[in-house]
Amino acid sequence: MPLILGPDALAPVTLDRREGPYGEVVLRRRGEDFEIIANGCFLMDTSDGRSERLLIDAALAALPAGRPAPAVLIGGLGVGFSLARAAAEPRWGRITVAEREQAIVDWHLDGPLAGISGAALADPRTAVLTTDLVAYLRTTTDRYDALCLDIDNGPDWTVTEDNGNLYSPAGLADCHARLTPGGVLAVWSAQPSAEFEQALRNAGFRGVRTEEVGVARGVPDVVHLAIRAG
Repeated sequence: MPLILGPDALAPVTLDRREGPYGEVVLRRRGEDFEIIANGCFLMDTSDGRSERLLIDAALAALPAGRPAPAVLIGGLGVGFSLARAAAEPRWGRITVAEREQAIVDWHLDGPLAGISGAALADPRTAVLTTDLVAYLRTTTDRYDALCLDIDNGPDWTVTEDNGNLYSPAGLADCHARLTPGGVLAVWSAQPSAEFEQALRNAGFRGVRTEEVGVARGVPDVVHLAIRAG
């Protein structure tokens, strides 16, 4: 006899709820998947990590051939797909993650998301910075060969208002300054944005392009790619 699921079979179950400096962040389980909700806005889940993995793969592919042990900064730990992908690739050298929500870091260190990121966090190449990405890019002197940024739903749909600073001329100038010559900026978005592509060109990036990943909701997830000249 087939199993008949009731109407509440896939209703979300709240596993943790925290109030942090940027508002409320919630971890939920829906069936076999986990969801992160920030200030009531769906951020990401574990149902399909193809575009988060593409963020890493496309950045590595766009780097100059033969660059040894490139350093990557992942902006936003999220559900951990991007970090896990980076750590699974031996060509990456230093892997740094900037995540401003301590709750999300905790869910990976000793919570339900450890199954995704545990091996990556144990990798000696990996370092996690509990810091705001925008502020870090503005103040650090560290430089990277790739910036793989996924801190909200993209340049046209930010989770918190201050995240918009990342996509502003000043934020893109900070990204440009943090990259080595020939370095790659890769930005995840829930939808394509011609306006953001133009903003990247205006900020001095070259080779601006967008790669799409089809998803069930219809509008494709995308990764915006741009190269620092030099």
